[in-house]
Amino acid sequence: MSGLRVVPTWRHGRERLYVCGPDGVNIAWYDRETGRVNLIREDREADVLEALKPFLTGPVTVGPPPVPTPAELARLTLHPDDDLAPNRPGEALLVALDRDPGPAHRLRPDARRRALAAEQAVGEALDQLEGVGWHALHSVPLPGGDRIHHLLLGPGGLFAVHALYARKQRVHVADPMIILGRHEPEPLLRRLRSDADRASYALTAEVRPVLALLGPADVRLTVPPRALRILQDGDLPTLARLGGVLKPADVEALHAMARDRNTWGRV
Repeated sequence: MSGLRVVPTWRHGRERLYVCGPDGVNIAWYDRETGRVNLIREDREADVLEALKPFLTGPVTVGPPPVPTPAELARLTLHPDDDLAPNRPGEALLVALDRDPGPAHRLRPDARRRALAAEQAVGEALDQLEGVGWHALHSVPLPGGDRIHHLLLGPGGLFAVHALYARKQRVHVADPMIILGRHEPEPLLRRLRSDADRASYALTAEVRPVLALLGPADVRLTVPPRALRILQDGDLPTLARLGGVLKPADVEALHAMARDRNTWGRV
């Protein structure tokens, strides 16, 4: 008996089967998606393949682990406090509400909680695109207290997505103004373009603005907005159909740069 055991794990939505020795140290892992067995201990190849035999689903290649890409190295050296990838949708609002929940009884609903509902719904929709080559970052901080609600990176390019709560309200768009229900007009589209421009400067790549509306009753456009997409939350998956702009390696490199808090300190 080799004494090896197989431990299944999930990393970034992909299953890996790690082969461990009696002391618990990993000596190999099997990536089912790529059909590759990566050997850390080449002298144990026969034992590793015997341990993995019940789990192999087809032909496999066997060899040493691949050399880390620059994006992987950047991720490995990133300090946890500077890593934006763990941010939850609406992270900044969650922190603010935790620090100051406001009065228990109020005449009007807390606007922060409606904004949070919008960011969480939009963020969850964007997170669903992770399995098809996209990455989503949430609550990306900008100098001056501003932030990008969501940054989406994938084969179709980069998008700065702003979530707006519009449940059962009419939305009138007269670029750059947004009129939400009976509220006063607000030049929101100007701000979205500005945030996208700042992100483009930080990442040295084009970032396009997107306004994501949560549950509007009706959307009316005076004229199509310039260089900006307006989508309802249910239409966000259509962004995954876009492609032909970035190669996978470019997506990973930009994601590694974008998740570093220090990238955003001078925009």
